[in-house]
Amino acid sequence: MPRSFLAFTLATLFPLPFLVAGALFGGWAVWIALFYITLFVAGVDEFIPALTRDGEPAEDDEADLLSLVLVGAHFFLLFLMVWALSGHGTRLFSLSGLALFAATGLFMGQVSNSNAHELIHRGARGLRRAGKWVYISLLFGHHASAHPLVHHTHVGTPNDPNTSRMGESFYSFARRAWLGSFKAGLKAEEARLAQIGAGRWDRRNPYLLYIGGAVLMLLVSLIIAGWRGVMVHLLLAAFAQTQLMLSDYVQHYGLERARREDGSFEPVSAVHSWNAPHWLSSLWMLNAPRHSDHHAYPAKHYTALEIPARGEAPMLPYALPVMACIALWPKPWRRVMTPHAEAWRSA
Repeated sequence: MPRSFLAFTLATLFPLPFLVAGALFGGWAVWIALFYITLFVAGVDEFIPALTRDGEPAEDDEADLLSLVLVGAHFFLLFLMVWALSGHGTRLFSLSGLALFAATGLFMGQVSNSNAHELIHRGARGLRRAGKWVYISLLFGHHASAHPLVHHTHVGTPNDPNTSRMGESFYSFARRAWLGSFKAGLKAEEARLAQIGAGRWDRRNPYLLYIGGAVLMLLVSLIIAGWRGVMVHLLLAAFAQTQLMLSDYVQHYGLERARREDGSFEPVSAVHSWNAPHWLSSLWMLNAPRHSDHHAYPAKHYTALEIPARGEAPMLPYALPVMACIALWPKPWRRVMTPHAEAWRSA
């Protein structure tokens, strides 16, 4: 059953023991982890037909349990890799070290990010905090404010820094989106504080936590492995952040909400997000490719997200991780995506 607790658990946790073994001993374990995250997932997606039917979703408690396990795995891996790649285990500047860095960064960018994204939409305060701290550890804490307060409100409009424009390259988008989302999220938090009569730098402003927490995380890496550890932490965070922005870039590329006569925008619907029905990458990324349903019901657990029927919402021609790779090359990206995007824009 593609939405069962066991399926999500096996898909997301499979590479973890190999990453740990790779950090401590190097060798073949590194390559198994990298192979699974890249070629194996892409190959299964390509050769197993896209799913049209799902089993019953897992229980909410099971979904939350896996999310918390993944939070623990994220922090364990982060500081293990800081220690190992800085020279105490598998050194970064070696063939195995570079492969280990790539595999770990891909895990954090695709699994940890998807999990944190899931948790910041939770109603329970503890779960939301867990998601925030994953983003803070990746030096991207402001996403916990900018995503729900700005992106979900203004997606598909010029007011959303994380909606990619038709013809815009990923590199132009990334420069605009990172700083734009930081500023927009801060402005949204300041507006919330003003409603209760608090100043912009009141202690309840979460940006104080985002900045202070990032400094704390880097301090932990400094204690664990010195300045080399800080460098490894910065590199892993940058790699994971790049994948987060690639996901935003791909999932909203060229899709705009129509402006009404009174200046407002039409409501968000399924046609304003790209989706991918591919099996293993959906499990691997906690159903993040089922993006239209997430925007319709942001609080819905990942196990319950539905894939739209063909023709009801835009579908990516390849799985989301594959499309993210293509997006790194602007000319092939436009060649692949322009016909699909123009068809949905005209429709």
